[in-house]
Amino acid sequence: MTRTYISVQLRRLVIERADSICEYCLISSADRSSGCQVDHIISVKHGGDTTPDNLCYACTFCNLQKGTDLGSINWRNGELVRFFNPRRDFWGEHFQLDGAMIQSVTDIGEVTARILDFNNEERVLERQLLIKVDRYPLDVAKKRICKL
Repeated sequence: MTRTYISVQLRRLVIERADSICEYCLISSADRSSGCQVDHIISVKHGGDTTPDNLCYACTFCNLQKGTDLGSINWRNGELVRFFNPRRDFWGEHFQLDGAMIQSVTDIGEVTARILDFNNEERVLERQLLIKVDRYPLDVAKKRICKL
């Protein structure tokens, strides 16, 4: 059943599961004045359910860039490629950190990084500043980067 209301208990589960960091760019909600939001991975518009398996925690920037999109075109080969799915994909298999830059490793990483605009100048600057004060990536985010 598709529904859009997200109960307090379900929100809490999503936030705790994400360790209060954006599951796309790995920034902490505490380090973002606009915070993070509970988001449908597959939007209700596309038939996505409001269930734990279809919800993630996303910062405002990632969420706004993603919108209701499911994927994008890989311009190297013209193929339609789905976005990174925090419920079924491991972040470190699709992306790697190079200082404040989020580099894609796979086609899924490439379309996700491009559409979510991970390496926009302002977002890179924000991560550089957070790195200087030892706030990026947080230890809870590092387990998403490397399997420990």
